[in-house]
Amino acid sequence: MSLNNLLERNKDDIVKQWLVSVIDTYPADTSKFIKNQKDPFANPVGNTLSVNLGPLFDELLNEMDYKAITSYLDPILRVRAVQPILSSSQSIGFIFLLKKAIRRSLKKELSDKNILKELLHFESKIDELTLIAFDVYLKCREQIYEIKSNEVRNRTFRAFERAGLLTEISAEEPSL
Repeated sequence: MSLNNLLERNKDDIVKQWLVSVIDTYPADTSKFIKNQKDPFANPVGNTLSVNLGPLFDELLNEMDYKAITSYLDPILRVRAVQPILSSSQSIGFIFLLKKAIRRSLKKELSDKNILKELLHFESKIDELTLIAFDVYLKCREQIYEIKSNEVRNRTFRAFERAGLLTEISAEEPSL
């Protein structure tokens, strides 16, 4: 049996383990809330993870379509990019937890050298996914910094305007 067949057969278990591992990257009380709260509006983090990790795993099993991958990574990384409790490496590092989930799920099968060789190739796809995630995460952070910069500029402009320190420049040329 090939690794892809094993991964397909154990997909639900692997994705579930991956989800639990990702949720466990949060502080204990946050992790408990994410695991227990099923309402997607009350728990956008848990909902985003549970909706996107499965399809992301499917992309690893298949062609690794860049557009599809970024469409699944983007919501996850948007949420993680705005969370001050996570460093940049923690925000992206959740992808590496998939390797552990696979190894735990396929522990017996990994004694086969051919399966192990295929796993090494599959793990390189996970590494490639991490690089894509890094690009997506950086775009999210750039948007955050741009929003913050615009807000500071607008606040400063309004303060100057209220203080009467701004005047409009005439469109006419000055007379000499």
